[in-house]
Amino acid sequence: MAAGELLVEGRALLGEDLEEAPVAVVVKGGIIHRIEHLSSTPANAPWICPAFFNAHTHLGDSLAMDLPFEGTLDEVVRPPNGLKHRILRSAARKDLLAGMHLTLLTMAESGTAGCADFREGGGDGVSALREAARGVPCRTIIFGREGGEAIADGLGISSARDARAGLEEAVSAAKRSGKLVAFHAGERDAGDVDEALEYHPDLLIHCTHATRSQLRRIADLGIPVAVCPRANWRFGVTSSRDHPPIETMQALGCQILLGTDNAMCVQPDMWREAHFLSFVYRVTPRDALKSATLGSSLFCEPFFLKEGKKANFLVIDPGKSNLAISRDLVGTLVNRAGPENIVRKVINL
Repeated sequence: MAAGELLVEGRALLGEDLEEAPVAVVVKGGIIHRIEHLSSTPANAPWICPAFFNAHTHLGDSLAMDLPFEGTLDEVVRPPNGLKHRILRSAARKDLLAGMHLTLLTMAESGTAGCADFREGGGDGVSALREAARGVPCRTIIFGREGGEAIADGLGISSARDARAGLEEAVSAAKRSGKLVAFHAGERDAGDVDEALEYHPDLLIHCTHATRSQLRRIADLGIPVAVCPRANWRFGVTSSRDHPPIETMQALGCQILLGTDNAMCVQPDMWREAHFLSFVYRVTPRDALKSATLGSSLFCEPFFLKEGKKANFLVIDPGKSNLAISRDLVGTLVNRAGPENIVRKVINL
């Protein structure tokens, strides 16, 4: 290979359909210069899959990691006086920075190359996350609140029912500035979904209790939904595979992204999230893996493996574990693989 080029041979998952093929991937200048199809690869050849994009995080909540708590969703996370908000207000800036930085590093080490974060604390909160993300190979898209949206990548609304005062003006200002708008909606019930849709957001978070008619409208409008199933269970807003209604979302053609939500109670590990989505909600491993990467298509150049695109992929060595005896590469990635199986991360953000 020429200087500055990288060659990786193995069984790769190509394009948005994650089509499995034996290939040689040539990376030049951070770009997938060429994908050469091979007739075969050795039995224990590396597996190559796109890096993950975590479509919904609350990284600041790392400060409250695994703090024992009881109470309703509102009592724990609803602004402005939920438990997490009280903790954030009382935190020293250095502790906030350290918590977010360590969580971002953990995400990057596990193969996540991007995330979309809702950041409290106004402009100071957005600046703190930017500082915490410095030097970490994880593209961090920030949805600001409380005025922070003015310097962030977008506006993140807790719920249409929580922020009615000034909401229309805030959304209009964000859209005029070319910023993204995202709403939590349908997390505890369906009551705030229709109101959120009136603002034509770029992204909806949760839709845990959205109705079929609401989901049909979401699909017709082409609004992606970031589902966070483990956090939904942890916060007690669901106890069955009917919520979020993944099967209905898929049947209606909703674009499903995967996120981990609140770092206080759920590790932002996309391997675990994809496995949970597949195991509990009976989503095919291929669809679960696609949802774990698809967020990149909304926020930056997609991470899917295609010629001419930036190279953002993971190299897995199946030969160092029982992954080597897999009968289904995609199924094994989702159900058994994890950060410990990554031998190389090729990240070019």
